[in-house]
Amino acid sequence: MKLLDSSLQKNICTTTLLIMLTVSCCFAQLDTVFLNNQKIACSVKEITPDAVKYTFPGEDVINSVYKNTVQKIVFKSGRIQTFAEATSYKPVENVMDYDKVTVTAVEGEVKGLFKLSDVSSKAKGTTVYSNQERVKDRAYRKIKIQAAMFGANIIYLTNQRTEGNKYGSYYTSGSTAETNLTGVAYSNTLPDFDKFKQLIGARTNFLAVTKYELGGSDSDVSQDNISKSFKIQNITNDGGIITIVAILDGERDTNSFQLANFTNTSFSIAYKYKGAAYNYVISIL
Repeated sequence: MKLLDSSLQKNICTTTLLIMLTVSCCFAQLDTVFLNNQKIACSVKEITPDAVKYTFPGEDVINSVYKNTVQKIVFKSGRIQTFAEATSYKPVENVMDYDKVTVTAVEGEVKGLFKLSDVSSKAKGTTVYSNQERVKDRAYRKIKIQAAMFGANIIYLTNQRTEGNKYGSYYTSGSTAETNLTGVAYSNTLPDFDKFKQLIGARTNFLAVTKYELGGSDSDVSQDNISKSFKIQNITNDGGIITIVAILDGERDTNSFQLANFTNTSFSIAYKYKGAAYNYVISIL
């Protein structure tokens, strides 16, 4: 009986080895396209200014992915081609990483990326002698902060309106410099749903330890250390956007939060309400 078991084990090991060798050979005979969240074994047909076109093994249908989402291609010849479009994005791990957020007015630069939220900001000078460029810089800083709250690392700017100082007269009142920005926040990556579920396990009760808030008329984001219970009721994944339905102690505006990012020790959630953006850091420890 032991001899039979030993023989069976050898057969299993041999079969497993053959399967692994077969898979390796298949990959060796194909190109491999590495995306932000997956890799594709295929035959690359064409690389255009905007996309990578390829076919799957045994198929003639040409598929394509935007170059913004491609990190590199490992060709079957062994040559590796990297793409500056994907490597230029910097990871945003928390709200204070807002300086890593890129702002673009070119729609093609966000093709294929993941839309996270609409964003907007407004900044006004305090007097008619306010520096117009400083007012503009403050508006850009605020819209980057709002994007970082949702874990975004690039903003497609859809509208910018800037007005300079207007000095008043005896008959008319003056107005200060003002900049208004609107756009859409994107990311080249999304939080991994399976890894997040594995990280929190079956737990539902957590503790919110930090609150970030940025109102429409605020000059800067506020950061407060807190200690509030956060009880998860449901978690859904809609096309990569993870929504957490939960009860946050003292929060009555909403019970639906968007997962922005997570680490081994915490995760961040975000939402907007009446022109203000909020981000909470939830401790896992």
